[in-house]
Amino acid sequence: MAINQLDHIDDSRQRQGLMAAGGLLGALAASSCCILPLVLFILGVSGAWIGNFTQLAAFQPYFITATLGFLGYGYWLVYRSSMRACTDGEACARPLSSRIVNTSLILATILVVAALGLDFIAPFFLNS
Repeated sequence: MAINQLDHIDDSRQRQGLMAAGGLLGALAASSCCILPLVLFILGVSGAWIGNFTQLAAFQPYFITATLGFLGYGYWLVYRSSMRACTDGEACARPLSSRIVNTSLILATILVVAALGLDFIAPFFLNS
């Protein structure tokens, strides 16, 4: 491989990591008003300060929009680079950083879906 191509691969991996980190942070922010207080309560963390997370509900659409942007670009980088990385007759080992990025993207996707789903499911539990 040429040195220029190796620089491109390293740059792509760095952007993948940044997008995965942005996706995770955005997913945590998107779920901070609803899911995060519930998880903290389940883990035994309590206090009146947890109620302050509900004030972030007004910003949830912005968090979700940013997170979907990070996740979309992150998935595009991961799957675009995985198609280019291997050629016929070449061994294709995925580095550990690639697995961490994939896991982070999947975890962030699950958090965003849960944050969105909770808004739709909550009225059914409240009316029971």
